[in-house]
Amino acid sequence: MIIGIPKEIKNNENRVGVTPAGVFELVKNKHTVYVQSGAGEGSGFSNGDYKEAGAIILDEIGQVYAMSQMIVKVKEPIEEEYQLIQKDQIVFTYFHFASDEFLTKSMMQRKAICIAYETVEDEDGSLPLLTPMSEVAGRMAIQQGARYLEKPVKGRGVLLGGVPGVAPGRVLVLGAGVVGIQAAKMAAGLGAHVTMLDVNMKRLRHVNDIMPSHVITEFSSEFNIRKLIQNHDLIIGAVLLKGAKAPNLITRDMLKYMRPGTVIVDVAVDQGGCIETTRPTTHENPVFIVEDVVHYCVANMPGAVPYTSTVALTNVTLPYVLKLANLGWKKACEKDESLKKGLNIVRGKVVYKEIIEAF
Repeated sequence: MIIGIPKEIKNNENRVGVTPAGVFELVKNKHTVYVQSGAGEGSGFSNGDYKEAGAIILDEIGQVYAMSQMIVKVKEPIEEEYQLIQKDQIVFTYFHFASDEFLTKSMMQRKAICIAYETVEDEDGSLPLLTPMSEVAGRMAIQQGARYLEKPVKGRGVLLGGVPGVAPGRVLVLGAGVVGIQAAKMAAGLGAHVTMLDVNMKRLRHVNDIMPSHVITEFSSEFNIRKLIQNHDLIIGAVLLKGAKAPNLITRDMLKYMRPGTVIVDVAVDQGGCIETTRPTTHENPVFIVEDVVHYCVANMPGAVPYTSTVALTNVTLPYVLKLANLGWKKACEKDESLKKGLNIVRGKVVYKEIIEAF
């Protein structure tokens, strides 16, 4: 199969779809790999690294799309890429269709085979291709949240870990999935007081078993959320409904109960956000303020640490890329139920239930 790896053109997106090591494995399996010139530079991989691995370097993004049967990316195509996608071309990337009707309809019009990383699902319900980026985003949420709590950037002026004689900051984590657990781990490591909410008692029991005593759990309800937002400094939105739009757990009217300078980091922004006032931001302009509450809603958080993110992503995507390349998408999805769940749009038809329900 001919596989194309274009340079990501979303704002400050420095990741790349496949590392040189991944290209080496694809070439070893007799596949042709085209890499757009400079695609890996943001992640620390040169054109020379890709050539050495067996890739063919192409100058223009249009060439990569035109000459490839399968495109392997990181983020969803943006509008200027839509016309480059061909009928029956496999596009394997993060799509998050349920939060973007225009993208969904545009991909339907292109009649491509859209396979979304975020809906590939194992038998136990885990999401193997979303997990590593969720781990990165969860950890980064605390780094960024701690920064924006500083007074020069309009935060409350709170040091999360506190100091002797001063109580530590308080972190509220909405959701005890992968993002939530990684965020709680980082916040607890800094010495912050952490409260985790979820509707799944099994997850809360797991958190209770693995976390230190200054991480406490409560059942997620509107009553509890309204109570807790009043005295927490940093709020992490870590809610995920597989392939569906995230629910709004904090509404606009609830912001007035928060103290000025409270910081919200909504990691669920890719799926529409779990805060009503969320709107996607970029690494260039990451925050905005509503009702004196600082919102950090960068839709590609892991793009800020591209080397770590690209290697972690290729570790999990490469086996699926190889299956698709070796067998073709039909046979690969017939043989692998996990990969089959990644099918979102096939030749103009939406085949994923949650996307249909979203619109």
